[in-house]
Amino acid sequence: MARIIGGLAVSHTPTIGYAVDHDKQSEAAWAPIFASFEPIKAWLAEKQPDVLFYIFNDHVTSFFFDHYSAFALGVDDQYDVADEGGGKRDLPAIGGHAALSRHIGQSLMADEFDMAFFRDKPIDHGLFSPMSALMPFKDGWPVQVVPLQVGVLQFPIPSAKRCYKLGQALRRAIESYPEDLKVAIVATGGVSHQVHGERCGFNNPEWDAQFLDLFVNDPERLTDITLAEYATLGGMEGSEVITWLIMRGALSANVVKLHQDYYLPSMTGIATLLLENQAREVPVDVLQRHRDHIGYQLAGIEKLPGTYPFDLERSHKGYRLNRFLHRLIEPGWRQRFLETPEVLFEEHQLTDEERRLVSERDWQGLIRYGAIFFLLEKLGAVVGVSNLHIYSAMKGLSLEAFQQTRNQQVTYSVAGKR
Repeated sequence: MARIIGGLAVSHTPTIGYAVDHDKQSEAAWAPIFASFEPIKAWLAEKQPDVLFYIFNDHVTSFFFDHYSAFALGVDDQYDVADEGGGKRDLPAIGGHAALSRHIGQSLMADEFDMAFFRDKPIDHGLFSPMSALMPFKDGWPVQVVPLQVGVLQFPIPSAKRCYKLGQALRRAIESYPEDLKVAIVATGGVSHQVHGERCGFNNPEWDAQFLDLFVNDPERLTDITLAEYATLGGMEGSEVITWLIMRGALSANVVKLHQDYYLPSMTGIATLLLENQAREVPVDVLQRHRDHIGYQLAGIEKLPGTYPFDLERSHKGYRLNRFLHRLIEPGWRQRFLETPEVLFEEHQLTDEERRLVSERDWQGLIRYGAIFFLLEKLGAVVGVSNLHIYSAMKGLSLEAFQQTRNQQVTYSVAGKR
């Protein structure tokens, strides 16, 4: 079973990545930051976690306000470094543990957290700034990640209490994963700072110290504080520190504090914290009970013949194919598809099987492979095939025979007037 070995927290200010990229770790302004990382680096090197569950917030880089979610879980196989305006940092992409991500996503949804899921999104300094200071990367990262982006920039945002409860649900999710994995929970962001308005530059070291004490010893007290109170105490942007409560909620009630440090160089209070988990076993199989809970809503769906729920597993398998079909909403892509489909197949690196399924318009085969129907109707509209033709093909009937099973004999598609 997967096991949570501990939690670490660190600020994700871009100054950390800047110092790494420009070899400033030993200079006076930056040296205290990197000194505070040393115990965490040593712990990571000793414990060698397989996966870091990485909690961060994006800074309007890959997540924009056209679709902004409270909790967005990465379910990809790898995550690239984002360009934040001045070019990408010279860091390798980091691998994702997609299977664990899918299990966690299913578990959190079963526990009534309405998650969003993302792929194909590079990640900004919220993850890579501290990562580049904590782990070696020249020959590739020695660990995989499951990233959780928490939307804290556009209000309304989750409360401190909601973040803590998510952490408690996260513990159940990780511990119920059947593979033997060592998982560390990483919380980033904070502590006190404000970067906008006339209050720009606000810090409160006294509150930072009190927050860290409560975080270790009495975290539930922190869930009673409102977002306005967090902003008053720690600055508007400093209120992102509520995301740390996800990490704390995922740990056992009793933890051992192995390291704590604090440094205020300029705009952001930089805190580092390392907690070792002290989880206890119970004499009943609560993990299997939770796995049953995860599957409860779809239990029995396998008994429905000809039914293929589009779950995270199917989405993962069919992602490349669905991505290809989704681009048919672009006029230029549609035209190229009609004229030179093989060129597009090659550009998109479709497999031989995927190329065959699309070329032969094998509608039922596409569904079984992992395509979602609502992209098949787009393909149908492009090639001049109605929805009813697709339905009848999936049933293994002629259009005329299928029409006889309907109350009205009509055809239609999602194509516009042409």
